[in-house]
Amino acid sequence: MAPIGVRLDKYLDLPDSAKGPAIDPHKGYRLEKLGRGLYMVTDNAYQSMFMVYEAGVVVVDAPPSYAAKLKQAIAEVTKLPITHIIYSHSHTDHIGGAGLLGGHPIIVAQEETRRLLRRDADPARPLPTVVFKNSYRMHLGSQHLELSYHGDGHEPGNIFIYAPEQKTLMVVDLVFPGWMPFRRFAVAHDLPAWMAQVELIATLPFDKLVAGHVARLGTRADVLTQIEFDNDVKSAAAAALKAVPFVAGINPADAGNPWALTDDYTARVAGHCVKELTPKWSSRLGAFDTFVWDQCYAMEQSLRVD
Repeated sequence: MAPIGVRLDKYLDLPDSAKGPAIDPHKGYRLEKLGRGLYMVTDNAYQSMFMVYEAGVVVVDAPPSYAAKLKQAIAEVTKLPITHIIYSHSHTDHIGGAGLLGGHPIIVAQEETRRLLRRDADPARPLPTVVFKNSYRMHLGSQHLELSYHGDGHEPGNIFIYAPEQKTLMVVDLVFPGWMPFRRFAVAHDLPAWMAQVELIATLPFDKLVAGHVARLGTRADVLTQIEFDNDVKSAAAAALKAVPFVAGINPADAGNPWALTDDYTARVAGHCVKELTPKWSSRLGAFDTFVWDQCYAMEQSLRVD
């Protein structure tokens, strides 16, 4: 596994478990029905969702990679207008296309998301018009959605969106079905909380998981696989932190440079962690070789200071 910054000639082939149905190249997206009036839209890298009710459409996230085509996707199933947008969280890569949807929809988000968006002052991400603290139930005609906040895992304001009738849960940047999580556990603000929220997902009554990324819907088995991986990274990093000496073979001229000593130590710890994980996981998770070093660095840092 090449360390960070070393370019690979060829990344590992993707296992079949990481792949999803193909995208129609003429459309640039795939539409998948999740239950009565509920649909996922994806370009096999990002995922969003929309729900059709008697008077309109609720959109959950608008990734800029295909937001310009979201209205086209909705038009495949209904002519009703977009009346609501739900922000899963504040990050541009998931809601930066909201301004392209037009009209004057009600925008719903957790209060921390509004705080962050006010700070960022990005016209591509209009400010929420309805905010909540812990939970919010949306009753729209015969449809409803349950929104809940479980603290700062991925980032402040990142929420769970649940469609109980359709038994579909959308949580973004916590689970990556069939894939290695994005680098440094999706740049988690609080890694122990991030791991706890993944474990929380496994306890909830869903059949389908819209995870915000990658090529297919998630399942409970995918959540359990990621919990297993997360715990293996934690165990491997913890063992390496204990086994690797803090100073070993460094140039004596650098002995007075604490940053050099720490850089060398953490690199050796990460190397041990990567070596431990590779035999079990390199063929089980898509793109294992892309971010395994990032995960080991993130975990060792969390174990040392959290």
